[in-house]
Amino acid sequence: MTNDDPTLERAPKAAIAGRAFPIKIVIACGGLLTAVSLGVRSTFGVFLDPVVDSVLDGAQGPYGLAIAVQSIVWGLSQPIAGAVSDRYGAAPTFAAGSVLYAIALALMSTAESGAMIVLTSGFLVGVAVGAASFSVVLSAVGRMVAPERRTMALGIVSAVGSLGQFVLVPLAGWLIDRGSWENTAVVLAVLLLATVFVTPTLRGSARRHFPEPATDEPERSLRDELRGAVRAKPYLLLNAAFFVCGFHVTFIGTYLPRYGADLGHESVARTALALIGLFNVFGSLAAGFFGGRHSKTKLLAGIYLARALTIGAYVSLPASPGSTIAFGCVMGTLWLSTVPLTSAIVTDQFGTTHAGALFGVVFLSHQAGALLGALTGANLYDRTGSYTSTWWIAVGLGIFAMAMHLMIDEGPIAESRIASR
Repeated sequence: MTNDDPTLERAPKAAIAGRAFPIKIVIACGGLLTAVSLGVRSTFGVFLDPVVDSVLDGAQGPYGLAIAVQSIVWGLSQPIAGAVSDRYGAAPTFAAGSVLYAIALALMSTAESGAMIVLTSGFLVGVAVGAASFSVVLSAVGRMVAPERRTMALGIVSAVGSLGQFVLVPLAGWLIDRGSWENTAVVLAVLLLATVFVTPTLRGSARRHFPEPATDEPERSLRDELRGAVRAKPYLLLNAAFFVCGFHVTFIGTYLPRYGADLGHESVARTALALIGLFNVFGSLAAGFFGGRHSKTKLLAGIYLARALTIGAYVSLPASPGSTIAFGCVMGTLWLSTVPLTSAIVTDQFGTTHAGALFGVVFLSHQAGALLGALTGANLYDRTGSYTSTWWIAVGLGIFAMAMHLMIDEGPIAESRIASR
């Protein structure tokens, strides 16, 4: 956003004075911060083999436990990090998370036991990524962008953030192959520390950027907002639907390579997984573009229906490398396109003041779905020797999420409307 942007003419003077950086810089830096944070987290799969061989005596159980702890702790810490971000600002919150993230990786590089792996790459990383995560960035960007441009801005941040996986996963593998996993962890820790210098672009409290319209209703505290949220049917439905996203993303991201191996083309399945990340860029941008022009709930309903149809077609058609590649491309466009739309709906429903905490609660639901997706895929495979039943559960959940979104009212939720629901 430049100085001649018409939205600045409509913005209060306090909003103009409070903005230290042009919004284009904020969006670019927000995407960069997201790319590094999520990109580093995506490298933990690359660390699996060397850590298991050198620290865990060939046992994968402790490492798997660490990743499970990381996921659920991330989900539990997200609402807290969101509340801290709303109260003190996204910049110090993300910076603190990045520093803890770096410390966790540095300590991980010294690990000599499974307990230390669980503590560092599990618990500490889970807490750290909760603060240095896309939800903190999205809530910060969302409160600094005019409402009519908010969804597009969030889509751009999500799209840029998804590129971190393509850069850092190959880089981590290259460094491990030519050195050691311990040194690679330290390099990533240094990279995370470097991002602290970018976090000031996120500074600003919720009231300094496009304050909420004047209203006769009294200002609500976070406690009051949460109490109202849990009684608001649209918000509860949004939580239920985002649970499905977590199930889909974690199940596919974890088990697609193994599913491909069962079909006889594991390397193709890994390529498909990479293509999911690539095509997620286009999907996130499309979600941002169309979300600013059409109903976000209907778009999300269409995305989940498309997921269900894509998964159903993939497991029903004859297995082939071509169908796996096509699945990766199509699923990529549907992958995290749900995030900017869901985040924007939360902001539309409750405003910007407590958006970080409220989206953190929704994200906790996402992580609960992620946990179930990981456990269901493993347990049903151990019992049946196949992922087929889990694929069809994913199809059913996609239809469920579609139905949930068709019942969501994405408009503002006032106290009077909460009481009537």
